[in-house]
Amino acid sequence: MRAFREKAALLVFAVVVGPFSGCRTGVRTVPSPAPTAPADVETAGRPASPTPVNATLARMGYTVQVGAFSIADNARALAEALTGAGLDAFYFPAGSGLTKVRFGDFPSRDAAAREAGRLHEEGRIGDYFIVGPADYAVMRPGPPAGGLREKLTATAESFIGVDYSWGGTTSRSGFDCSGLIRAVYQLNGLAMPRSVGDQYQAGTEVPKDRLMKGDLVFFSASPGGGLTHVGIYVGDNAFIHAPGKGKKVRRESLGSDYFKSHFSGARAYLKQRPPGIP
Repeated sequence: MRAFREKAALLVFAVVVGPFSGCRTGVRTVPSPAPTAPADVETAGRPASPTPVNATLARMGYTVQVGAFSIADNARALAEALTGAGLDAFYFPAGSGLTKVRFGDFPSRDAAAREAGRLHEEGRIGDYFIVGPADYAVMRPGPPAGGLREKLTATAESFIGVDYSWGGTTSRSGFDCSGLIRAVYQLNGLAMPRSVGDQYQAGTEVPKDRLMKGDLVFFSASPGGGLTHVGIYVGDNAFIHAPGKGKKVRRESLGSDYFKSHFSGARAYLKQRPPGIP
């Protein structure tokens, strides 16, 4: 029955505003407490923090989460349609066989609510709520960097087996893989850039033998060529990546012949590292 409702909603929205998928109607907002600055995240573009910070990425502001889809293709269609409309959306597995969509990075709760309300009134989205800075893993108590690295790893692992694509019909090389990485970081409250090249530039160089969970590993289509692919390191000489549209997210070994010969460098985004690992 839920699957039928999602299909029906998808057809209705297609007639009204294009390929937007829908779910339950109605508006729901979840208040969050005032944010406090994490010890390991830069606050560029956000309120000043009384605590020194030490990372290369800014924190996420407020974002809008839409629905809970039992059919992943419906969530993907909605994310692609919202992205096509300039709203920078992504979809992600949320457990219990459901897939959800998030979009935007707004400076305030009011700004996020206004945009979501407008889209709801136009029939583009159904039920939604606002995710605030205090809801992200970077804001939760625990070891400054170690706990966040574990959370990034767990988030990446939750995508394994998902047929992941990002950016609609684009054929730009590396778009799906960088979209996965961006989703993993955004779900934990860190504003990762869009493209493979920008992600590489945003990080700090780290030797391959000093990789830690949450660092990114980059590859080229031909040895010595330009960057075309990225994955997230998850420990034990392994990384998780989206091979491309129509292929499922998977875990790979950096020790395989292909990835050894195509490896083009690694970057870190959380600067706190254990003693002996600069």
